[in-house]
Amino acid sequence: MKSLRVPEATVTRLSVYSRFLERLDRKGITTVSSGDIAEGVGVSPAQVRKDLAYFGEFGTRGVGYNVKDLMRYTQKILGLDHNWSLILVGAGNLGYALCTHKGFNARGFTIVGVFDNDLSKIGKQIQDLEVYPLEKMPEIIEKYSARIGVIAVPSRNAQETADIMVKNKLEAILNFAPVTINVPEHIELRNVDLSVKLEILTFNLGLRSEKNSSI
Repeated sequence: MKSLRVPEATVTRLSVYSRFLERLDRKGITTVSSGDIAEGVGVSPAQVRKDLAYFGEFGTRGVGYNVKDLMRYTQKILGLDHNWSLILVGAGNLGYALCTHKGFNARGFTIVGVFDNDLSKIGKQIQDLEVYPLEKMPEIIEKYSARIGVIAVPSRNAQETADIMVKNKLEAILNFAPVTINVPEHIELRNVDLSVKLEILTFNLGLRSEKNSSI
């Protein structure tokens, strides 16, 4: 892989390309062009070629890409050539939905421990996962070599949860609480705020309405 900084938008699109290639592979399609990928995921062929060029030379001019090979390359680049163990804090409705989401396992992510500080939830099952008290987090992290934590707690508990994860030597955090949390610089942090995504949609719908009304 080239030793230059890759834009996060490129990594996001690479994930989309990877899933698209998986679908092609399941259909038995063996070769694909940058134009095919672009049409399948909604970007331009030039963007596909530019994104892939960050990581090396792929495909043959005039022939295209071998689907299985490119799928494996993208999976390796994304770190999906091996499985990842996650722990999740928050056994409420969102936590339940995340634990039962089949897409995680399909991409190599396995939730190995669910934690909560609500005594009414501790000991209950979410499918095959038992809800543990927070005190058991170090044991589960060590047992499964977990490196990633998922926060699915109310906003008021998010920072405390992140602090506990950092203390227990997790290296990356995915935060679903709609609040800004602070972590040390060496921690990879990504926030998923569904309200922000909805507001982007309504913003674009507003622009579309203005455009239509001016015609």
